Formats: sequence, C-alpha cells, structure tokens
Amino acid sequence: MILVTGAAGLIGRHLVARLLAEELPVRVLLPLRGGRAPQPPWTASVPIVPGSIDDPTALHQAMTDVHTVYHLASAQWWGRRRDLERIDLQGTHAVIGAARSARVGRIITMSHLGASPSSAYTLMRVKGQAEEAIRASGLAYTIVRSGIVFGREDRFVNGIATALRSNPAIFIQPGDGENLLHPIYIDDLIDALVRSLEALSTVDQTIEIGGPEYVTYNEMVRTVMRVTNAPRSIFSVPPYVLRTLTNTIRRVIPRWPITSQWYDILASNRTAPLGNMYELFGIRPVRFEDTLVTYMRTRRYAPELFRAVLRRRVGHA
Repeated sequence: MILVTGAAGLIGRHLVARLLAEELPVRVLLPLRGGRAPQPPWTASVPIVPGSIDDPTALHQAMTDVHTVYHLASAQWWGRRRDLERIDLQGTHAVIGAARSARVGRIITMSHLGASPSSAYTLMRVKGQAEEAIRASGLAYTIVRSGIVFGREDRFVNGIATALRSNPAIFIQPGDGENLLHPIYIDDLIDALVRSLEALSTVDQTIEIGGPEYVTYNEMVRTVMRVTNAPRSIFSVPPYVLRTLTNTIRRVIPRWPITSQWYDILASNRTAPLGNMYELFGIRPVRFEDTLVTYMRTRRYAPELFRAVLRRRVGHA
C-alpha cells in the first residue's frame, strides 16, 4: 500500500491519478473541511483517511500496512511562516514518527532547489530542516528537490498570468529578475516520482531535478505575457519593498496569487544539472513555452483575479 499526504494539492492530485493508472494500491490522507473530507478529484475509488498530519490518530490509521509514503503536504503556496513551520516541519516530524511505528519502508518527499537548514529565507530554511529530519529518521528515504513546478493548475506561473491582470499597463518584479529558475512540467515530475519507486539508485538520496532549460524570472514573465497576449511594461522594485507590499495586499486579499514565498524562491539561482532527469529516470522533459501554449492562450485569468477579490468581500459580509 502507498500512502499520499497532501493529496489535494497540485502534485498530490496528479500523483494519485498516475498511481491509479499504474494499478498500484494507494491510500490518501485528506484533512477535514467543514466536518467532512473534501471530494476527491479522482474518478476511481481511493481509500480516504479523513484527517491531517497533525492528527496522530488519523496519521497512524493511514499508515497501516503502508510500505511507501509520498509525503507532499505543504503550505508552500498559501501559508505564512507559522503555517510552514506547522505543516512542513512539525508535520514532517509527525509523519516520521507514525512511519517508524508502522515500519514503513520508505518516505519519498518533495523539497525545493536551494533548501538548506541554515538559509536566510523562511521557505528554504523550513524545507532544509524537514530534509534533515527525514535523513536522521532511520527510515529509507528519497528527497526530491525540484525547480518551479508548472502546469494547467499551478500556483506560480498561473499566478504571474493572474497578477498581470491587476494592472493594464505595468508589472512589478523584484530586482532585475535575472536569477535563474529551473521550471519543470507537472507530468515530467510525476513521471520521476513514480519511477523513483523502483529506482534503487534514488534510495537514501537527495536528488535535484528540473526541466530541459534554465530561465530567468524576467524571461518567464515575458513568456507568459507573450503566450497570454498581455503585454506590460516591467518595472524593477527592491525585493524588500515587494515583500512588504505583498504582505499588505494579502491582508486585504488572502487569495492574492503572489505570496512572500515567491521572493524566497527568487532570491537566488534555483537550478539543478540539466541532464539529471534523463540520467536518473530516462525522462526527456518538455520545454517551458511549448507547454504553456497548450492551455494558457485560451484561459481567462481576469475572472480568476476578480474571484480572488470577491471571496474576501464575501468573507466580511
């Protein structure tokens, strides 16, 4: 049996669907919302254990007869510092404790390029501390550090497209936008996660993967502008100013597509060796722009921005 935490997230949804397609036994741990588990996005029947990773009873129940845990639960794209520490760090410690009690064979978890327990940036520090906890757990593990994950439902690249609609003339970027990123398409990442089940070379390893190219944040923004036909003038602003502005906006619009974690990612180059996907998994990843054109051109981002603002108003009604 394979257990997936964070199954409602972008990576979790795609991973569970792929595991089902491979006819592998899979179980998911889903947090309660409004007294019941959210509707699973899979058409096939998947055993669901309602509860969160900070619920010891649910976590131990979910671990019964499990040989591999895909630990994907994270507050990376929506949480603040306390959420990251509670879910990404304390949650990882809880998963480790339950996995050791249940004699789980291996934990496969997602991290981020640049993760380090001594990082000055909250996201990278918390991810690094979670990595260290897994390495010291005594369990077999595979830690996958990836670049920015993009796809039809991602929060980062689609967040750029949504934010472009907030101003018809300009787009504000942190600094000069020249730090290198290493975007990876969601389907390529899922291929790597599934193949890691059988790849003995990944056991007790921290691996770094990304797509077939490096792009700067500035290039990424200009690509999104071009694909979505939303040309804007780009203005550079010191990152600390944008952090403050973003935190202020999110107090008014909690679902604003850009979060302070973005600036942790954009603070430095976040890249892996270009050939790692092929050398480790035999995967030839797809290019960034080639994939965007398959879905971005027909997507309407202005209504998404409007709904983000509207939901806040409803909440205060």
